[in-house]
Amino acid sequence: MTQEDPATVLPSSRKSRSPKGAVRRLLSRWLPPLLGGIVALALVFWLYRDLDFKRFVSGLGEARIGWIAVLTATILLEQLVNGWKWRQILHDVKPVRTLRLTGALLAGYGANILVPLGISPLVRSWLIARMEGLKMGTVLTTTIIARFIDGVIFALFAGLVAMAGRVPQIAGNLELGLAVAGALNFALFGAALWAMYRFRTLFAHEGPLICRLFDWVATWFRANGAALRGSLCAGVVWPRSRWHRAGILVGAVAAKLVAATHYIWAGLAVGVVLAPFDYLFLMVFAGFSLVLTRFVRVPGGFVIGSALAFELLGVPEEQALQMILFNWMLSIIIVVGVGLLVLWQSGIDIRRAQMEATDVRV
Repeated sequence: MTQEDPATVLPSSRKSRSPKGAVRRLLSRWLPPLLGGIVALALVFWLYRDLDFKRFVSGLGEARIGWIAVLTATILLEQLVNGWKWRQILHDVKPVRTLRLTGALLAGYGANILVPLGISPLVRSWLIARMEGLKMGTVLTTTIIARFIDGVIFALFAGLVAMAGRVPQIAGNLELGLAVAGALNFALFGAALWAMYRFRTLFAHEGPLICRLFDWVATWFRANGAALRGSLCAGVVWPRSRWHRAGILVGAVAAKLVAATHYIWAGLAVGVVLAPFDYLFLMVFAGFSLVLTRFVRVPGGFVIGSALAFELLGVPEEQALQMILFNWMLSIIIVVGVGLLVLWQSGIDIRRAQMEATDVRV
């Protein structure tokens, strides 16, 4: 066996052999989520500092099981609709069964909950690529398209809530804030979608500067930049069939509407009924909170946003926390349970899924 020339070792591999580099990577990977978790817990405790714990616990015991079952079904339904929407996007690359795509979605979410490093798109893309004989980069691009379309549809819902004038009145102008946030969201994701389709051919060529920069960065990850660009561009597709194109939009809207009903069923389980637009407001406000907290690396953004929204709507703290708890816990149980089952049936453990999904080689 020939000895490896130190001069030819890539910076990434040299760094991985250094104990100090390993410690730095460990700290940079886990310290921000840990500090963010502490901040999130502090915010939740502050929001519910006046909680009547006995009333909260008794309310949990008196919750109506039937409505909790409906909530469980709609959480699964939302993911099934998302899987069906993904099928429409992926159709011209290769038709894939909706249940298989839904399982991959849940596997990705489950991996992200157990290993909170934002790897869910990588895991689901790698899993489908592995099962369907596709390139991971191609499948990954279709997940990015789905995410951008969701962003555009979410922005439209935010605009609808702002224009409807049913936003709780607080100090400042919350309606204007939602409208501006929705407009920025729409512009950002709409521009990203346009750029993907407009420059996909250019990105596949060898000459442009951005392509050469991409290839240079890819060498740091020991990847073939040209091959990776080709696989990514192969996923920038739009269905030729108008029915599949319409299905993408219908699926994106339907998934958001189903998500907005989660607090309907959780509220009925604990005896809370709100106005129809209040549920849309909850979805939009919690969604923006989730995005914002991801930027600052604070977990639990959906829980924090929901708690603030319920406070604005005047829902009693005990019942609000019960609704949040049912929605959050059932989502985690379903996502982790079904997601890990999908990985297990595929003969994959969570550590292997993480390692192989983050390998960018094609």
